[in-house]
Amino acid sequence: MTSYTTNLPPTPHQGWLAKSEAWLDSKGKGAWIATMVLGFIFFWPVGLAILAYMIWSKRMFKSSCRRRSTHMHRGFHAMKSSGNSAFDAYKADTLARLEQEQTDFEAFLARLRAAKDKAEFDQFMDERATRPDEGEDEADEDAPRPSQA
Repeated sequence: MTSYTTNLPPTPHQGWLAKSEAWLDSKGKGAWIATMVLGFIFFWPVGLAILAYMIWSKRMFKSSCRRRSTHMHRGFHAMKSSGNSAFDAYKADTLARLEQEQTDFEAFLARLRAAKDKAEFDQFMDERATRPDEGEDEADEDAPRPSQA
């Protein structure tokens, strides 16, 4: 029997500061800002220290703004002409077909939701019709019963 081993060096033991820094980095800039604000709320020197660290380590000025701007312009790039009329016609047809498929799919989902809602309502009405009316049972118990002669 053989065992699988790797020759990777063992990861160094991280302290709680390094772990918390990695966790905040994974959550993004908003987590850093929230931590800084909470630091100011609970004990202002902590908030000031976090702000100084964010500026010193350049965490406030990462390239996330650049990624967002390219993402926003991606939709406009799809409408730009490539210069090849055959390709542009193919692209326009494909986009029109995809938009039609999306519309059809959204209509299908709406019909599916409506059918599910109708089935649930019908089940509710059937259960309501089959169970004895609780109000009538109580009224029958309180009413004098005719004596059998």
